[in-house]
Amino acid sequence: MKLIVIDMQKALMDDELYNFDGLRKNIAALIGAARENGVEVIYVQHDAGPGTGFSVGDEAFEIADEVAPREGEKVFVKTINSCFGNKDFTAYLEASEDDTLMIVGLQTNFCIDATVKSAFERGYDVIVPEGCNSTFDNPYMNGETTYLYYMNEVWPDLFADCVSPDEALALIREQDP
Repeated sequence: MKLIVIDMQKALMDDELYNFDGLRKNIAALIGAARENGVEVIYVQHDAGPGTGFSVGDEAFEIADEVAPREGEKVFVKTINSCFGNKDFTAYLEASEDDTLMIVGLQTNFCIDATVKSAFERGYDVIVPEGCNSTFDNPYMNGETTYLYYMNEVWPDLFADCVSPDEALALIREQDP
């Protein structure tokens, strides 16, 4: 199993996110458990391009301190919604014998959704823990409704196993360090 942490960048870490405090707490707990139990934590950052203020070298591009990678942990940069748009990320996962990905981060209806579906299409077993992805309100749905729609309607039984935070922690703790 690998824990994929997507777009937990300073520009997006905002209390306007649905369940902001729970998101931070839950993801930090999963990262801590993964590190303690030999589960590789892989980070992916979104680069919106030079001059956007959300690109390599910009403060807003950096991963939020409370979930930041440790030295030696893999960090990949993407320029499209799916993490699999980064060929190095894709090749790294393909070279691994792991076929289970636990996916957390931002935003539910963009990069998380695209990555969940891309992982599924590539034959990975995908796990999405509850309370470990989020999004902002949009013109059609508030952040909570958007989150619940993906967690309860779009992903379960087809693209991913959506599990409680406690189940996710138990799955991580079952891994061999």
